[in-house]
Amino acid sequence: MITTVPGQFTAVVSHMHPQQHKLLKAKIFWMLLDSIEAELMDLFFWVSTAVRLCDGAIVVVDVVEGVCPQTHVVLRQAWLENIQPCLVLNKIDRLITELKYSPAEAHFHLQQILEKVNAITAALFTTDVLEKSSAKAAPEKTLNDKPITDDTAVSIDDWSSGLEETDDSLLYFSPDLGNVVFTSAIDGWGFSINDFAEMYASKLGINKSILTKTLWGDFYLHSKSKRIFKGAQAKAKKPLFVQFILENIWAVYEAVLKRDKLKTEQIVKSLNLKISARDSRHTDSRLHLKALFDQWLPLSGSLLAMVVDKLPSPQEIISERVEKLMCSGVRKFDSLPEETQSLKNDFLACTSSDDAPVIVFVSKMFAVEDSALPKHRKRPLTQDEIAARREQARQRHAEMMMASNAGLENGTPLILEPASKENKENQSNDGRIKPREVKEIPKVTC
Repeated sequence: MITTVPGQFTAVVSHMHPQQHKLLKAKIFWMLLDSIEAELMDLFFWVSTAVRLCDGAIVVVDVVEGVCPQTHVVLRQAWLENIQPCLVLNKIDRLITELKYSPAEAHFHLQQILEKVNAITAALFTTDVLEKSSAKAAPEKTLNDKPITDDTAVSIDDWSSGLEETDDSLLYFSPDLGNVVFTSAIDGWGFSINDFAEMYASKLGINKSILTKTLWGDFYLHSKSKRIFKGAQAKAKKPLFVQFILENIWAVYEAVLKRDKLKTEQIVKSLNLKISARDSRHTDSRLHLKALFDQWLPLSGSLLAMVVDKLPSPQEIISERVEKLMCSGVRKFDSLPEETQSLKNDFLACTSSDDAPVIVFVSKMFAVEDSALPKHRKRPLTQDEIAARREQARQRHAEMMMASNAGLENGTPLILEPASKENKENQSNDGRIKPREVKEIPKVTC
């Protein structure tokens, strides 16, 4: 189970890339548990209750708005709950259409956002390590502490001793690690570094693993030797991310939005896509753009691949997290009844066999009026009840028709509708219509 934060991102597992259809054969079950809106005032409450049930989280950051206070909240909550997060940099289309960034400017902007997000993660990591180090050193202190002198003073270098011993290489977000996806949800496209590494591996004749590590970063391609070198910024070269990824996306937007038919046809042909004539002739260029990207860089395929590869399976849950789920903040796991403690093994097994118990975790409770409960709602009619009511209406109609026919045979006068007010005034008491009064027109004398 995963949760997305904030709730401006929707992933639909449809129209997948041909290379990613193999994911469906693995029978992957992906439950989108909750979606948190960034505008909620009680964001911490919603995040804490939703994240507690999840195995992973997708943190969505608006590349135009940048890192917001809500980003700090959700990353901290994911860290406290020991949840593996993945990062989605969304609304890249706004860098093209609104801010008018060039590919190089957009690359620099994305680097800054990624550094800010990783700075939050680094602060959480440092705080956690220092707290554990201080807690570990606390029992070693004795009651008869000697006064601090030059010989017994602690060196400043010892404060960060726990940081060097802890491996933090897999904590941060980096596109080459596969835990970052670049998207435009409104136009329906998204990609990871791995997607383009697979595209260009055969075209450039370079190993896919090398392209995965160098497509993001300060690397450039030497055109003559067809080799990748580091130091693109120092040598005023285009980084691989700009040259092979952003420039192509910018070219698609420019051709489609400016309705350059010739250039659009060349792009479609070079990418080996098949755009229907209806989408090509549509008056809304955004629909044409979405149809093109839906075949080239489908959002669902990239997002699903990242979730499957980077977020842990429910079967990989650790025992400490199971105990935390089964206990409240005050109660300890050892104080639970033996029957309840035995459920820990079922948590860890995570099986769907018939003899496995069903475990329900209530994470949110709301106070509602009794009248709003489902028991007071009108129950929808069944097909038999609808047929019975239709038959009753037919019988009532038949009885009314029989009664009206019987009244005509017995000479019962028909009740007509009352005459209009104008006709009533024109009719006399004996039923005859009175002639209209002719008003004399006064003569005008000169």
